[in-house]
Amino acid sequence: MEFPTWLPDSVRVWLPAVSAAWLPTLAAAVLALLVAEVIYRLGVQAVRRATRGSGMATTVSTAIRAPAHVLLPLLALHPVWQGAADDLPGLASVQRLTTLAMLGALTWLSARAVRGVAQAVLEANPLSIADNLEARRIQTQTRVLSRVVQGAIILVGLSLMLMTFPAVRQVGASLLASAGVVGIVAGFAARPVLGNLIAGLQIGLSQPIRIDDVVIVENEWGVIEQITGTYVVVHIWDQRRLIVPLQYWIEKPFQNWTRTSSELIGTVYLWVDYRMPLQPLRDELQRACAASAHWDKRLAMLQVTEAGEHAMQLRCLVTAASAGAAWDLRCDVREALVGFVQRDYPQFLPRGRAEVALQPSPQSQALDAEPVPPTRAG
Repeated sequence: MEFPTWLPDSVRVWLPAVSAAWLPTLAAAVLALLVAEVIYRLGVQAVRRATRGSGMATTVSTAIRAPAHVLLPLLALHPVWQGAADDLPGLASVQRLTTLAMLGALTWLSARAVRGVAQAVLEANPLSIADNLEARRIQTQTRVLSRVVQGAIILVGLSLMLMTFPAVRQVGASLLASAGVVGIVAGFAARPVLGNLIAGLQIGLSQPIRIDDVVIVENEWGVIEQITGTYVVVHIWDQRRLIVPLQYWIEKPFQNWTRTSSELIGTVYLWVDYRMPLQPLRDELQRACAASAHWDKRLAMLQVTEAGEHAMQLRCLVTAASAGAAWDLRCDVREALVGFVQRDYPQFLPRGRAEVALQPSPQSQALDAEPVPPTRAG
């Protein structure tokens, strides 16, 4: 075996000895990798056949396929390094690297398994159905809790990887003596993170908001588009996005229009003259609702809600299956009623009344005061 000329003589002497010592172990490692690859391929085929009729099992097996392909060879190498001679050069470093990689792959596999279960639950409860209240509840719980569990898995995995280093363990042992002070400082520093974590758990369990809920927050009308581990994305009706921290939904009031049901009552207000007959307007309201595809046929009612100084206020109550349909229905009804009054009863539109009293001018008063000259008798 020839080595590069730039290598020192001491290294040239040392390398053949190391290569010779590692040769049996490397041969065993290659054999273990081949066995692991065969087991992986056979396992993929077996799992694919076993999970053919289960949607969740198929989704989970697909999600963990990549980390399993990494973890199996590392598991196969672990007994090879354990069975190697203790005096093998560099064995401790190789064992530590393998352990770190194995812990990382195991963390990756666990997180992907949780993600696969969550994805299967989301696919089994789509939001595209008409009555999606239960689906929105399940989707919100699944998304929030899966992110929390994945975060906990990654945190535990990183902690285990760090604990493989003796220096880290010594630092941890020395910090235990001052755990009280460190805990107070860490508590103040991590208060926003912990607050959002607790708020996320509360939202996931109690569900004041859910995915696809219609809300009014900060005087903005929008739909809950995404719930992350730290904030909520609200899709505003004009395509803006409002980013709201998780703690906001626990600490401050807001309106949720779809808390228990997506059905809503919409209102339409009109001002008309006092002489306007109401029955034709009620009939027109029924016709307008029946002609609209957004009416759910639960309610269509017209009432006089205020008698003002110059006109009376009419309120129309109409119902729809969702917030978007209620908005469109209100616009349809308002347009139909206004057009009906303009077309058939234009004289009863709101108008201002005033009495004008003519005051005589000074010139006219002066003319009225002048004496009339006598006429000459014939």
